[in-house]
Order: sequence, then structure tokens, then C-alpha cells
Amino acid sequence: MGSLFSKKKESRITEQDKAILQLKKQRDQLKQYSKRIQLSLEKDRQMAKTLLHSGQKSRAKLLLKKKRFQEQLLTRTEGMLDNIEQMTHDLEFAQVEMKVLDGLKDGNAALKKMHDLVSIDEIERIMDETQEGIEKQKEIDDLLSGQLTSEDEDAVLAELDALVAAEDAEREAKLPDVPAEPLPEPEPEAEPAAEQPKRERNSEKVALPA
Repeated sequence: MGSLFSKKKESRITEQDKAILQLKKQRDQLKQYSKRIQLSLEKDRQMAKTLLHSGQKSRAKLLLKKKRFQEQLLTRTEGMLDNIEQMTHDLEFAQVEMKVLDGLKDGNAALKKMHDLVSIDEIERIMDETQEGIEKQKEIDDLLSGQLTSEDEDAVLAELDALVAAEDAEREAKLPDVPAEPLPEPEPEAEPAAEQPKRERNSEKVALPA
């Protein structure tokens, strides 16, 4: 049980990452060293001018020798910096290449699995069936469109006209017949019985002499 919990997690930092980090640290140290040399060179140059101005030529010459030696160190330092920069760049680019290669490797494996799912014989069978279907449809299209003679066209039109005439006749047969005789006139409505005596009395009054 203890051995299970004592296992360390696998680090994601590779040896290449450690090497790049170390090179960058060395690069930064060399840059700081180069900066110190450049400041020292400028300081020695100014000091040599002061010594010459005060008549101390021998001390100025000694200081210039020291300055010359530091300039050589600066040149060597800059060369080392160039080498470190180039090596860092090469390692980083190698990491990119490894990632690309890993991606290609995974892609090839996935592609191989897809090829294993469908065999060459199966692909050829599907392609043959597809081609047969296309040719069959082309034959049907040719029969329906471009392979009829003028007599065939006339027969098709005549059959179409017959179907239209039969449809019109069937529709007319369903309509009701129109009556040939005129319709009878409507009879006047009978007046109510209570209104008839009243009208008779009014007519009698009109007939009396004045």
C-alpha cells in the first residue's frame, strides 16, 4: 500500500526542456558579464584620458593594456552568446519537429485503422454497384427523353388529349340538368280573415250618397 502512495507523478518537463532552461540561464549570465565588461571598458578609456592629461603616460598605457585584454574577453563572450543562442534555437526547433512527428504518427495510425475497417474488395464492390446504378439511371433517362420517334410523340399527345376529354366528360356528367320549362309564377298570399270585413265596411261607406 505504501508503495502505491509513494509513487511520484511523472513530470512533463523533458530532458530537452531542462537543457533549454540551462542554456537560457547561461545566456543571461553571459549577457550580464558582457554588460559589465562594456561598462569597465568605457570607464578605463575615460581613466586613460585623465591619466594622459595629468602626465601619467605609463599608467595610462598599463590601463589601455587592461582595456585591450577586456575587449578580447568581450569578443569571446559575444561568440559564446552566439553559440548558446543558436543551440537554444536548435533545441526548441527540434522540440517542434518532435511534436509534428508525433502528430503525423498519430494521424498515420488513425488512417491505418480506417483502412482496416474497409477492405479494397469492399471498396471495389461499392464502386461497381454505384457505377451500375448510374448506368441504369442513364438508360431510364434516355428512354424517357431522347429515344422516342415522332410517331411515338404523336401517340403520347393523342393519349393525353383522350385523357383530358374523358376527364371533362366525367366532370360534366356530375352537374344537374337545366329545366327546359319556365318556372310557375308565385301565388299571392291570402289575407287574414279579420282584415276582410273591415275592407268591406270601408267600401260600403264610400258607396253611400252625400
